[in-house]
Amino acid sequence: MRKVLISKLPDGVPPEICRFIADAKIYDSSCSDAASVYFIDKNGGYYLKSSGKGELEKEAAMTEYFHSKEIGAEVLNYTSRDRDWLLTAALPGEDCTWAGYLSEPARLCDALAEELRKLHETDFGDCPVKDRIDSYISLVEHNYRTGQYDKSESAENFGYKNADEAYRVFCEGKDLFHRDVLLHGDYCLPNIVLKNWKLSGFIDVGNGGVGDRHIDLFWGVWSLWYNLKTDRYGSRFLDAYGRDAVEPGMLRVVAAAEVFG
Repeated sequence: MRKVLISKLPDGVPPEICRFIADAKIYDSSCSDAASVYFIDKNGGYYLKSSGKGELEKEAAMTEYFHSKEIGAEVLNYTSRDRDWLLTAALPGEDCTWAGYLSEPARLCDALAEELRKLHETDFGDCPVKDRIDSYISLVEHNYRTGQYDKSESAENFGYKNADEAYRVFCEGKDLFHRDVLLHGDYCLPNIVLKNWKLSGFIDVGNGGVGDRHIDLFWGVWSLWYNLKTDRYGSRFLDAYGRDAVEPGMLRVVAAAEVFG
């Protein structure tokens, strides 16, 4: 994970968090424009995430839930004022973009598939997000209506020539989404932390909840392609996960939905 030493935290950090992480080295660990992330080098490490007001509420709840299942980070503080601030304890180990894991791609592929299958077999009866699919479908429909369509180079890998083609495939399949597993919601290599090849936990679970396994499967395949720079491991990933639970047509529907992500 990217870490760039900075001199201080930005303005606006709540006093209760400032007191908690005082006198520590601070690193910018942000990897997107959606939120700012800082690593606090103190007592084993903390991560502080900041985003717009209300935008981290669901992530805080789902992170607490994953932690209760012993597969996520501990939430130490969530404060929502002018902005949202979420402080969590760092998980021991390294995320799956670490060179040591990438150097053994077949082993990494199998580990990610096996851990995902375990996640999808976790009891979700008390999950705070009971239906991730309704919000997933609503976002796709809204983004299609407002012309928010991914035209970047990465979108070509989804196999759709334009927004109308992707939306047609999505509409044909959206009623087939299940609500039968606990989703991570963004099952990509940077969001899975291993310690000596054993699961330490999942991070960035703000898109998690009860939903359809093919969303996680799609992103697992995509992330292996993106991070390993090859499409050699997509089929192996699905084999290791278990083809008994994979509907190839639903992967195409998810791909269509994610064009509007």
